[in-house]
Amino acid sequence: MNVPARDIHDKVTHRDMANAIRFLAIDGVEKAKSGHPGMPMGMADVATVLFTRFLKFDPAAPDWADRDRFVLSAGHGSMLLYALLHLTGYPEMTIDQLKSFRQWGSKTPGHPEYGHTQGVETTTGPLGQGLATSVGMALAERMMNARYGDALVDHYTYVIAGDGCLMEGVSHEAISLAGHLKLSKLIVLWDDNHISIDGDTSLSCSDDQLARFAASGWATTRVDGHDPEAVAAAIEQAKKSDRPSLIACRTTIGFGSPKVAGTEKAHGAPLGAEEVEKTRAALNWPYPPFEIPEGILARWREAGGRGKAAHDAWDQRLAAADAATRTGLTDALAGKLSADYEGALQGLIAKFDADKPTIATRQASQLTIDAIVPASPNILGGSADLTHSNLTHAKGTASVKPGAFGGSYLHYGIREFGMAAAMNGIALHGGFVPFGGTFLVFADYSRPAIRLAALMGVRVIHVMTHDSIGLGEDGPTHQPVEHVASLRAIPNLLVFRPADAIETAQAWDCALKQTSRPSVLALSRQGLPALPRSGTNTNPVARGAYMVIDPPQRDVTLIATGSEVSLALEAAKKLGETGVSAAVVSAPCFELFAEQDDAYRANVLGTAPRVGIEAARDVDWRRWIGDTGAFVGMAGFGASAPAPVLYQKFGITADAVVDAAKGAIARGKH
Repeated sequence: MNVPARDIHDKVTHRDMANAIRFLAIDGVEKAKSGHPGMPMGMADVATVLFTRFLKFDPAAPDWADRDRFVLSAGHGSMLLYALLHLTGYPEMTIDQLKSFRQWGSKTPGHPEYGHTQGVETTTGPLGQGLATSVGMALAERMMNARYGDALVDHYTYVIAGDGCLMEGVSHEAISLAGHLKLSKLIVLWDDNHISIDGDTSLSCSDDQLARFAASGWATTRVDGHDPEAVAAAIEQAKKSDRPSLIACRTTIGFGSPKVAGTEKAHGAPLGAEEVEKTRAALNWPYPPFEIPEGILARWREAGGRGKAAHDAWDQRLAAADAATRTGLTDALAGKLSADYEGALQGLIAKFDADKPTIATRQASQLTIDAIVPASPNILGGSADLTHSNLTHAKGTASVKPGAFGGSYLHYGIREFGMAAAMNGIALHGGFVPFGGTFLVFADYSRPAIRLAALMGVRVIHVMTHDSIGLGEDGPTHQPVEHVASLRAIPNLLVFRPADAIETAQAWDCALKQTSRPSVLALSRQGLPALPRSGTNTNPVARGAYMVIDPPQRDVTLIATGSEVSLALEAAKKLGETGVSAAVVSAPCFELFAEQDDAYRANVLGTAPRVGIEAARDVDWRRWIGDTGAFVGMAGFGASAPAPVLYQKFGITADAVVDAAKGAIARGKH
């Protein structure tokens, strides 16, 4: 390809800068022979305006606390973001990384991944979740602002979302919550290109999106997404709004391509060598692949350097703040629990040990929350409209309300998916450790966001009560027989099912001290007796499973979780009366137990036949009980009846455990 005739030092235009994005995206996708060039080509003008005129960021300090957040909710257009990170000067995003798009070990995976690529604020790809996560980010910004003031916390959350993001159901939950709370520093730039994978969006959707957002309390406007001045004016107006803002940017997908622009063919496939050349000619970009002329790159690097002065000024304000404010902010952003946390927790555990209460683990969780939230105010609670069932509201704490962000409890409404995604955004923003409550059966609604939390390695805690058929009369629609197993299947997620009050407090401690993975606390509705224990100086829940009864000789090992540990203890007593010596193991967290050394696991499991007991499906128990072990649990769905009747009818009883143990022993002798 010939060197361009015009001097690279000619005046650089907006179109030149936008075309730099377009062709880095085109070239990256073309080299990978895989990817989505159409969205970056269509939204390059909007992104150029945002990054060169508005976004507050510093590539030299990607984690600067008061930076604006940018979320690419339409994560399939990842080359848009990677191009921007390279052009503005993020050190890790070299041209070689762009050339390695979608390849093993690169910083440029097919969809943006938080923690993998510098400058990526959240993992996106599952449509709608970036938008929903951004609500949590914007909420955390306002809550931190309420605590530390404009001088230290004052930034925006910008989102680029596509048609698919707005079609996904979670978008409704997210925009409704954001509008209700009046999150005025949230600005969504909608890539209004009328194209989805199947073709024109009119095939499946005729919503008036501006009317929908307006009905949820958003400010809305529509602009030509290829007119930089119109885009800039719309963003300026949005920044003045007292509500979150949607800017519908009418764009052409695959902008510049003579053959596929404006069609679904630009969405998810390389343009092809011939079309790439024609697009270069159409947009007057006669440069070789991955080459950005010096003058254009210099202008982009100038844009990347705009935020350094603001960052330096923020550093000075932080240094000038009083010691309590400075320490409070930095500790909160670092996710530290307060100095008072440990004493509050251990005091509660000592009380549980002395009182030995027979209470539901959801009630024990409430008492734990009452103790630790006042002691460590960066622990942020909430519930999806089940506060009085989940028992998640710490006594004396104020609720967050529209325009009043100083509280420490969130009413998410009946929006489980939206809650889980917002919690991810809160955790990603920094400043709070979020927990949110719902029924365990509704983990199905939350699951996509729980999975993303695990993928990103963020500390969020899901308090999921009514954890088995033990919830009783509400019946099988609300009885989660398969949910514990399905959650255990998610990598990097801790699933706790504590057996009594002390285990519940200890599970909370484990969850709060996990800085790089989320947790689920599966808690009972029915009262559970205190387990026998010799002391509380250690936290055995942190090892995942431990001996509750460790007889000198084992004939059988009973392994149980949650409410069924008390059944195992009752069965062990009955077995003892017949001359069978049974060890009892409480296994509140399979994931932590799997991480223990071989010697510890071997000691806990023993060599005797094993029986697993859990009022749930036998999906992941064989690892612990072996192929010849017995399992006492659920084979199908539950039913509507009082809890004791259900346990009896479904055969989850001490007598059933005794029979299973004797059968396992008999099999072990052959």
